[in-house]
Amino acid sequence: MNILVAGWFSFARGHATAGDLLSRDVLCRWLDERSIAYDLATDPPFAGGLNWRLLDPGDYSHVIFVCGPFGRGEFEAEFLGHFAGCRLIGLNLSMDLPLDEWNPFDLLIERDSSAGTNPDMVFAARQDLPPVVGVCLVEEHPGAEVALANAAIAKLIEARELAVVGIDTRLDVNEGGLRTPGEVEALIARVDVLITTRLHGLVLALKNGVPALAIDPVPGSGKIAKQCTRVGWPNVLTLDQIDEQQLAQALDFALSPEARRLAGECASGAEKLLFQTRERLLDSLTGDEVEASFGARQLPERMEAFRAGLQPVGDLTAERNVVETPPAAKSWRRKVVRGVFTMLRRG
Repeated sequence: MNILVAGWFSFARGHATAGDLLSRDVLCRWLDERSIAYDLATDPPFAGGLNWRLLDPGDYSHVIFVCGPFGRGEFEAEFLGHFAGCRLIGLNLSMDLPLDEWNPFDLLIERDSSAGTNPDMVFAARQDLPPVVGVCLVEEHPGAEVALANAAIAKLIEARELAVVGIDTRLDVNEGGLRTPGEVEALIARVDVLITTRLHGLVLALKNGVPALAIDPVPGSGKIAKQCTRVGWPNVLTLDQIDEQQLAQALDFALSPEARRLAGECASGAEKLLFQTRERLLDSLTGDEVEASFGARQLPERMEAFRAGLQPVGDLTAERNVVETPPAAKSWRRKVVRGVFTMLRRG
């Protein structure tokens, strides 16, 4: 008995999904458990198998096509025609046509058809799940080396198996379709780790007990590094620290139970410190400090100096005054977001 395992992963344009590959793995595990040998048919971008078009059908007694919709399409016709001399088995398929009209298989154990429905094989899948990592990036702004930080982050996440979720905190326009602060925070709160060059990415992560790998894109360190120092969060890198080794170590730490514990402690400590801010603000509303400063500023010579000091300084424009993000910076962020939504659509 010689078996060939095939599916939509056997076609370059087969639109194979995670479910197709997981069903394939379940089938292969079942065969391995019975010590039944088999070959696997794959087509790029999938590897590790054979090109079924180059195989001699006479070398196989059984051909199993596993998972997905199946009908009288061009791909199905080419495949079935090539292996017409083999025992054909359809497994975990959704049959497009009623079985009394068309069933090309010698054995069909369908996922669903006109004759019945069975549990999808993915229920039997067993795999180690990679961590879910949010990526929250700041746009280009004066005084920062955003492109350098983005390139380092891209290289880091490409080197590992990670479920990457692009998270945009802007709400005037949001690349992920988020509409409210609650939606932004809910998404950040549910990732395992957040990699971020945004201050409020850092804050919302720690607030919800999510470890952050924070990168400060301002040479010499800026507000992100300062905030980390103030609340006691150690996992922050400056531009001169974002080499491959240090980034890898920082991500390893962020994925550790110690980091999650420390994130919760930082959030609790920051909330206690904010009580002082609250008291200072509220006390000042009825105190003398604000009134004294206000009265002095109303003097003609002080008001003239005040107004003169309002003139914008070009090189020090605040990051939120930068309206247009350069195409290169947009491209990477959009690539991450598009990748996430593509995965969600395909299931």
